[in-house]
Amino acid sequence: FVRSEPAAAGPETPHGSAAGGAVDLRELLAVSVLAATRGGEEVKRVREGNVLNAKAKGKTREGADEQLTTGDLLSNRRMFYLLKSAFPAVQINSEERVDTADQETVPWDRSIPEDIKQKIQPKEVPAESVTVWIDPLDATQEYTEDLRQYVTTMVCVAVNGKPVIGVIHKPFSSYTAWAMVDGGSNIKARSSYNEKTPRIIVSRSHAGKVEQVARQTFGNKTVIIPAGGAGYKVLALLDVPEKNQEEADVYIHVTYIKKWDICAGNAVLRALGGHMTTLTGEEISYTGSDGNEGGLIASINMNHKALIEKLPDLEKTSHK
Repeated sequence: FVRSEPAAAGPETPHGSAAGGAVDLRELLAVSVLAATRGGEEVKRVREGNVLNAKAKGKTREGADEQLTTGDLLSNRRMFYLLKSAFPAVQINSEERVDTADQETVPWDRSIPEDIKQKIQPKEVPAESVTVWIDPLDATQEYTEDLRQYVTTMVCVAVNGKPVIGVIHKPFSSYTAWAMVDGGSNIKARSSYNEKTPRIIVSRSHAGKVEQVARQTFGNKTVIIPAGGAGYKVLALLDVPEKNQEEADVYIHVTYIKKWDICAGNAVLRALGGHMTTLTGEEISYTGSDGNEGGLIASINMNHKALIEKLPDLEKTSHK
């Protein structure tokens, strides 16, 4: 878990990045999209070269191995240093450790893609209010199993703890979704949902834990969709033009989860009018610790409060 330290300002410091100054969220969105894409290139290259060098970096709370691959590390280095070079005053939290002996300068030419220019207006916020969360390879377990559809790279920007920019990139199809709260997006919500018998997308490892309670709550016709990767699961709630992207109505996670896994999806849902909260309906703050203890439930164009009230039993398992 990495917290970058703000850099001292100097004559060559990029605009909007001096310590104590302001940053333009439109510029930060543009470089976040580029970072997710560049990281995705590393993820794809390593997987296609079959040189993963996978190893366990620790255990989850459930006792499963947490995998680390060359793809994670190279993607992380590319994403971290691109964002750090462009916005040295902004705090960057990354899933993987950055080796200070392996620093590199990844320049950004400060160009903003046309679709972002057309939809997003410049908006400055104090640099000290911004926290960037990087997930350089979401669904590492599935990555090692060559289940490529679940893999994403993600960047999230939080302002005063609230997620306002989300970027979710799928390296193996080159699809990128981005959104900014009170700004714009290149993705939409789907037009139809089934609130009575929803399709619930859950982690592959937690499907059994959720299924029994979900069927008791919503009925036996409820469809449980096991899937990998928090980014993939959020995209399942949206209108994604990908033939191998499953569709769901609700995303539920019943155990502890890291904030870099969920921040980008939370921002995208917020920008589109959706919700991602703990299982008891509390908003998730993206400052402080790197973990979310209360599980999560995510939805869009549904009565989110009613969903929470239907699932009281799941919260009991979220701290295990």
